[in-house]
Parts: sequence; C-alpha cells; structure tokens
Amino acid sequence: MGRLNSFSNIDSAIIATAAEKFGSPIYLYDEKLIIEKCKALTDMPNAYGLVVRYAMKANSNRSILKIAAGQGLFFDASSLNEVRRAFLAGIEYSKISLTTQEIPLGTDRQDLERMMLEGLKYNVCSLQQLYAVGDFAAKNNITLSIRVHPGVGSGESATRNTGDKYSCFGIHLNDVKHAIQYANEKKFIFDTVHVHIGSGGDPVLWQNNIDLELGFIEKYFPDAVVVSFGGGLKEARMPDEHAADIQALGEYAKNKIEEFYSKTGRKLKMEIEPGTYVVANSGYVITTVIDKKKTGTDGFNFIIADGGMEVNTRPLLYASRHPFYIVSKDGKLLSSEFFDDLSSIGYEAIVVGKCCESGDSQSLDDDGLAVERKMAEPALGDFVVIGGAGAYCSSMSPMNYNSHTQIPEVLLQGDGSLKEIRKRQTLEQILANEI
Repeated sequence: MGRLNSFSNIDSAIIATAAEKFGSPIYLYDEKLIIEKCKALTDMPNAYGLVVRYAMKANSNRSILKIAAGQGLFFDASSLNEVRRAFLAGIEYSKISLTTQEIPLGTDRQDLERMMLEGLKYNVCSLQQLYAVGDFAAKNNITLSIRVHPGVGSGESATRNTGDKYSCFGIHLNDVKHAIQYANEKKFIFDTVHVHIGSGGDPVLWQNNIDLELGFIEKYFPDAVVVSFGGGLKEARMPDEHAADIQALGEYAKNKIEEFYSKTGRKLKMEIEPGTYVVANSGYVITTVIDKKKTGTDGFNFIIADGGMEVNTRPLLYASRHPFYIVSKDGKLLSSEFFDDLSSIGYEAIVVGKCCESGDSQSLDDDGLAVERKMAEPALGDFVVIGGAGAYCSSMSPMNYNSHTQIPEVLLQGDGSLKEIRKRQTLEQILANEI
C-alpha cells in the first residue's frame, strides 16, 4: 500500500477497493484536494475584490459543481446546456457567466433572455451575438460582458491557444470600436471585460495579458467595473512539470489593478475562471490490465487496459502526458513516477486501450506515435492508474466510440468513504434515441 503522490489523499489500497466495488474502468476523484484547490484560488491576492469562476467544461458532474459552490466559487459556462446543468445543481443564474460560440434561436433564445433577467451574466463573444441581444439588454437595463480577442495567446498546445489569429474566440480588437459604438447607440454598457488567451500556457504570457487587458480597458471601456483575466492557469500533472504560482500571479494582478486605480481613479474587481487548476490532479482513471503483447524483437511491449482513448483522449488530442501508477490487484503500489527512480527499471511498455484505433494510447508524441514509458511490469488483473484525469477527461472523451459505455465516476469523500456520483452507462442508454 502507498500514496500515489505527494498531493493526493488517494492510496493504492483505495484503488483496489474502488475497482472491486464499482468495477473497472472508473474515474476516481479526491474531494479533499478539490477543496484545497478552491481555497487556494479564493485566497489569491486581490486589490478590490475577487470572483473565482469554475470553468465547468473541465468537469461538469453535479457533485463536483456542488463542491465548488460550497467553497464560494462562481461558474463559467460554455453553452446554454452547461448553464442549465449548473442551475439543476442548485446554482443561481446570478452566479453563472455564459461565454459561448452559440447563437441561440427559438426556445434557446427565450431561455437565454429569461436567464439574463434572473441574473445570468452574458459574455458577448461576437458582433452577431451582440446584435442579437442588444435591443433586449437595452430594454431591460441589463449590463453585458464582452470577450475581447487580443491577437496574442498561449496554450499547452496549438489547439489550446485561444488568443492568436488561429482561434476565433471573442470580438477582435479591430472590431471593438464598432461594438462600443453599437452599445452607445442602443444605450447599454459593458461593465465586464474578459480575455482568455489559452489553457495551460506560459504563466509569463498570462501575466503579460494582465498589462494588455488593463490597457485597452482604459482606452475603450470607461464603464467597466470588472476585469476578467480568464482561466488557463497551468497545472502540473507530471513530476517534471511546474504549476503556475497563483499567489505570484495574484500579487502581480493586484499591483497592476492598484496602479490602474492610481492612474484613472477606477477600482476594478478581478475575475478568473480556472478549470484544470481546480480538478485536474484530483482525478484518476483506474484501468485493469486485460492483455499484454509484444511487436517482435525490434518492437515494443504493449499493455492493453480496459480503458483508453474513450476515457482519456487528451494524449491523442494534445500529446498531453499523464502520470502512470502500477497497482497490484491486492492494492500494493508497484511503481509511481512521483516517488520512484524509474531509471533503474528495465521494463518499458506502451499503455493502450481496447479501441480499434492506432491512436488509442495513453502516451503519444507530437507526431502521434506511441511512446514507451518505464514502469513496474504489471500482471494480468493488476491496475494501470492514470493520474491528472480530473479535468477534460470524463467531460470531453468520445466515450461511445466502438460502442463502449460511459464509465462511472466515484468520489473519495472527505470522511474517507467512496460515493458513486455517476453510474455506468448501459448499451440500452446508447441506443435510446435511435429510431
């Protein structure tokens, strides 16, 4: 038995117990760590107030939302359905901001207007969205938020950069004057200005965005009282990675907002919208070794697990790395990339799933080629545990590929008990809407 890593409250005995009780594969989340992360964020330095919005696209399970809400977090939704899910979890519209690529029509448009009347903050992300909602906002004296495309960005990969010319999120700086002119004509204001440059990118560029955003708030947005610096706070999933220093970033933002006040006489409240930082390292995918193969004398060892790209597609999408833990079927920790010097281990293998897809590997390079990793050699029936799986795994993976069913989610609660927070999907549920 042993702890999986230095920040986790989950040990190898819990892995075996959870798999025995709920089957394999499953997602397992650490409630204590989620709470710790929430507290670290709400304790960030700030000048004139701070709102932390959990980016619920990272993991939108109702139980996770309730934990975040219980720690005082507000919420960032990326679709009307995410707003609906948050509301069904008991979260008031006044604590939710909607930042979306959608152009709501019909009943969706009616729902959006009703939600806005009840306090939903609508973050306008295009001129078309602005034109669609402008008359309604003016008629009902509703203030809007505006997402500005700054022209520069940073992300863990090219596909996670949301601020440069290859992404289309927000109203580009070139069109901001037009948006402001329209708002003035309709007689409504932008009280919140938002920029999100990407996810998991360089913390220095995240810091630079603070200077950039405050600059164009001063130039273009005289009515703004809230500045949102977005999310994307870098988290360290692997032992050799370094998480963003949120205290240092908070201190930098605090100082810059105070300088802004000294210069303009305007006190701005700060918002951030982290997702990965809150939940990534709280989550694990527990998979069972069901087969082992080798591709010839010049080939590789392959470990075939009962969960792969359909439960964690991040390696395939982004070449992202996740830590591996090998746990015996009786709950002994055989290897951990956090505690063990794996250089002395002679065994290397590629961990794959059961999907009929060459990219179904939990370790891929930038060219999409599978990469061997050092680990203790597991036996059939042992567990390969994939760490850093609390964010953008259950919420984003193609769970029904090859008609595999969506796997359960289980929460290790603060009192040490295990609670199922989503049941395993059935084949009948996959087929339910087919005609």
